[in-house]
Amino acid sequence: MKFVDQVLIEARSGDGGRGCVSFRREKFVEMGGPDGGDGGRGGDIYFVVDSSLTTLLDFRYQRHHRAKHGMPGLGKDMHGKGGGDLLLSVPQGTLVYDDESGEQLLDLTEAGSRVLFLKGGIGGRGNARFKTSRNRAPRHAQPGMPGETRQLRLELKLLADVGLIGLPNAGKSTLISVVSAAKPKISDYPFTTLVPNLGVVDLGDRTMVIADIPGLIKGASEGHGLGTRFLRHVERTDLFLHLVDLSSLQTGDAVENFALINTELELYDPELAKKTQLVVFNKIDIPEVREQAEELRENFVAQGHEVFLISAVTREGVKELVRATATRLEESRLPEIDPADREYDPLS
Repeated sequence: MKFVDQVLIEARSGDGGRGCVSFRREKFVEMGGPDGGDGGRGGDIYFVVDSSLTTLLDFRYQRHHRAKHGMPGLGKDMHGKGGGDLLLSVPQGTLVYDDESGEQLLDLTEAGSRVLFLKGGIGGRGNARFKTSRNRAPRHAQPGMPGETRQLRLELKLLADVGLIGLPNAGKSTLISVVSAAKPKISDYPFTTLVPNLGVVDLGDRTMVIADIPGLIKGASEGHGLGTRFLRHVERTDLFLHLVDLSSLQTGDAVENFALINTELELYDPELAKKTQLVVFNKIDIPEVREQAEELRENFVAQGHEVFLISAVTREGVKELVRATATRLEESRLPEIDPADREYDPLS
């Protein structure tokens, strides 16, 4: 399925139906009076969050979304039928913006939620509503109220617990395919992965969602490579696994490459650089990589990083990495306790 994470659409709720001008016409009934019914209410537009969706592809091919109009009122005090509501299904993590002002209108993150977005127009009142002691035969009715129209930009930011980051060819796709049921494209050339991939890791009593974020290179924060198109998908993650490639497929010094990625994260959003990172040296099934990883481990540990050595191909060290990731994820979500709120300990 093609991955689409940003679309422009027009949404319009239904117009209310017009009221009816009608008078009773029955045998033996003199001066029957007005009996025009009210128009039906226009259909509303709702956004529905569907956890089975992972792309905004459907909106790419259908840009205009309109709810049905209310039906006009009829004689004999019959009200018009209301217009049917329109449900727009979107993936979790969809943001709804007003395209003209840029204002964020909705942040749809709760699976199964249904949010009323545009209300349909109210139906007009029929002439039966205007009968008074002084005006027993009103000959006017109200038109229905028009619905609302908005020009919208839908933007998807994937919801994941853990983000896989690193230069192209670091082994992110291979790792996510090993720890989950995700089946990304895997090859030995850069930019094999052209879209983010989500994988669900089964931890027994719970699950953990991992996102493989492609396109991080020097200048990514300015749009180079796949750039800012995918950097936004790491904004919602709680923790990063930073894969460092020490093989001959990667050029440049490993320490410099590590710093490069973190610089791009900080340039894009300083808050991203504050997230917890676990450093992962991948491809240790290659003898020279294992040797180099052992030497570099101390360098990264000295900088305060927690380092793991794995081979996504042979799965060496992968279980330990998954367990540690789950633990750090829980720790990162614990609320911070203000020292002033801690209980007094006379022995401290």
